[in-house]
Amino acid sequence: MVEAPTRYSDADLAEFKEIILNKIHKAQFDLDLIKSAYMNDLNNGTDDTSPTFKAFEEGSESMSKEANSQLAIRQEKFIRDLKNALFRVENKTYGVCRVTGKLISKDRLKIVPHATMSIEAKNLQR
Repeated sequence: MVEAPTRYSDADLAEFKEIILNKIHKAQFDLDLIKSAYMNDLNNGTDDTSPTFKAFEEGSESMSKEANSQLAIRQEKFIRDLKNALFRVENKTYGVCRVTGKLISKDRLKIVPHATMSIEAKNLQR
């Protein structure tokens, strides 16, 4: 009987590392956009618009800042999870389900590279 592998090969880990690094880069770019919108660095170009629109914009501004703040928090957590995944790649524990100890499917890891549980383990939580 052939025993199931307990970790991904170095070649697989290198491929996952590339995916994770690309996601971190994009996520950091998105976070910077969110933060610049939150800090109001970007001029919305409303200086010459009607007073009615200005009043509407100011009313929605507080909601927008709160929403942006929540988005930024979620994005920072996503980046932290990706960096943790990168750490697992480096110590060769990446892709091992923390519940079952089995390998998480490559397809799942390509879509959710920061996953720490297999679909099987996720379903057991429900």
